[in-house]
Amino acid sequence: MNYSEKFRVKPGGTVRLDKIDAAFKGKHEDQASALGEIERYTQRLRELQYLLYAEGSRSLLIILQAMDAGGKDGTINHVLGNMNPQGVNVFGFKVPSAEEAAHDFLWRIHQAAPHRGQVAIFNRSHYEDVLVSRVHNLVPKKVWSKRYDLINDFEKNLVDNGTHILKFYLHISKSEQLRRFKQRIDDPARHWKISASDYSEREYWDDYAKAFEAALSKCSTAHAPWFVIPANHKWFRNLAVSQIVVETLESLKMEFPKPTVDIKEIRQKYHLAEQEEDAKNGKKPKGKNRK
Repeated sequence: MNYSEKFRVKPGGTVRLDKIDAAFKGKHEDQASALGEIERYTQRLRELQYLLYAEGSRSLLIILQAMDAGGKDGTINHVLGNMNPQGVNVFGFKVPSAEEAAHDFLWRIHQAAPHRGQVAIFNRSHYEDVLVSRVHNLVPKKVWSKRYDLINDFEKNLVDNGTHILKFYLHISKSEQLRRFKQRIDDPARHWKISASDYSEREYWDDYAKAFEAALSKCSTAHAPWFVIPANHKWFRNLAVSQIVVETLESLKMEFPKPTVDIKEIRQKYHLAEQEEDAKNGKKPKGKNRK
C-alpha cells in the first residue's frame, strides 16, 4: 500500500479528523506481521540519509505534530533514530524564551532549518503559533489568522533553497490518549513524561482538533505536504512514516559525489605504504612475484 498517497492531505482539501480512523493498520494484523517491513524501511532510511549527507547539496526537514501523547518522541526514537546522528539534528519547540518572543514567530524556527546534507526533525514547530496561540487566545485572531500564509511562504523559501519538507500529524483518538496517560501514571519509568497540563489541555480537545484541521487544510502544499498518520497503533505509525520518508528520499535520485582526488594515485600510494609496512614487519611481499 502506498501510504504517501493514502495519507497525504491534498492541497486545497479540507481535513476532518473525526472522519479519519486513528486505529487504521492496513494489511497487517499486528506488529509481528509488520516487523520485517518496518526493519527494511528503517535500514533503507539509514542508507539514504548517509547518501544525503555525502551528496551535501540538499537537506530534509521532518515536522512532527500531534495531540499530547500522540507519539512524537516515539517516532523519533524508533524510526528516525536509525539515522546517523552526525547528520541529524532534533529540535523541540516549547514556550518561546524571552529572546525568541522578542522576534517574529518564525525567527527561532529559521535558526533550526537544516544545512545542506543534514536532516532536521522538529518535535512541535512553527505550527504551535496557529495551534496553542489560537486555542488559548494568546494573540488576537487577526494576528494568528495571517500566519498560515506566512508559514506557507516560509516553507516555500526553504524548498526553493534545497530543503525537502515532510510534515506528519500523528493522529490518535481521545480514548487512546487517555490510555497512554494511564501508562505514564502506572510506569515509574514514564513518570517524567507527566505534566500538569496533560489533563487540563485535554479539556480543549475539540478546539485543538479544529485548529489542527485548519492548519492541515491551509498549509498542505505540493512542495511541503502534510500527512495524517493513523497512530493508535505505534507499530503502524512507524511503518507509515518510515515508508513515506524512504520513498521521498529515493525520489531525489541522489548520487555520491565524484572524488576530489585521483583514486588511482591514492591506491598506488596505499600499496606502497602497505609494502613498506610489510617489509618493516619482516613479511614477504604480496603478489605474483613473491618467492
